[in-house]
Amino acid sequence: MDGGTLQNARTVEEVFRDFKGRRAGIIKALTTDVAEFFEQCDPEKENLCLYGLPNEQWEVTLPAEEVPPELPEPALGINFARDGMQEKDWLALVAVHSDSWLLSVAHYFGARFGFDKADRKRLFSFINDLPTIFEIVSGSGKKQTKEKSSVSNHSSNKSKSSAKARGSESAKYSKVVQPKDEDDGLEEEDEEEHGDTLCGACGENYASDEFWICCDICEIWFHGKCVKITPARAEHIKQYKCPSCSNKRVRP
Repeated sequence: MDGGTLQNARTVEEVFRDFKGRRAGIIKALTTDVAEFFEQCDPEKENLCLYGLPNEQWEVTLPAEEVPPELPEPALGINFARDGMQEKDWLALVAVHSDSWLLSVAHYFGARFGFDKADRKRLFSFINDLPTIFEIVSGSGKKQTKEKSSVSNHSSNKSKSSAKARGSESAKYSKVVQPKDEDDGLEEEDEEEHGDTLCGACGENYASDEFWICCDICEIWFHGKCVKITPARAEHIKQYKCPSCSNKRVRP
């Protein structure tokens, strides 16, 4: 159910790696896989939980039967609230509970492996450097980023002008990486401009050697690999909608 518990972990880095894997799985459920997640959370079923797995996958299933469970359990009965509120509010609610669950699992491992005060502080510091799942799902963590984004979009359009000259239509939507041997100064400037930009799917920071694409609806940036868009495919997209915007339903 938990995708393989952390049997041999003894270090802060290993616990944090487990945290990141589970977190990535839950983010995937609430963003790129949101349609499948919505369908699996059938209110007619019994109490269901959303589990993030260490291998960056997710699972909606019944809670553990053993008492006490091997690991802290996530929020119970997330499916019951699915049709009783706006979808975005329901996803945000699941995200908040998922953030709490991830912290409880990480600190459970910390206690189990005898982390001292310094280790616990370092673990929390690692965790705190990442945006919460709630911030990613609700977009609340991107309000400041969006303000930068409006400036960054103008700058990126300038940096992409060379790519447009080469006839790359994808430059309208995605970051085009300047080869290192062309102009190291431009690359460093681009890294500084977008260093605080976070991927709307995985929550990781911008890196100049990765392909990115921006949603024309919510204006959130994504790794191409996270939303399964390649530079070649982006050339043929006139208006890009991220999975979350594409799957938004009009609630009655």
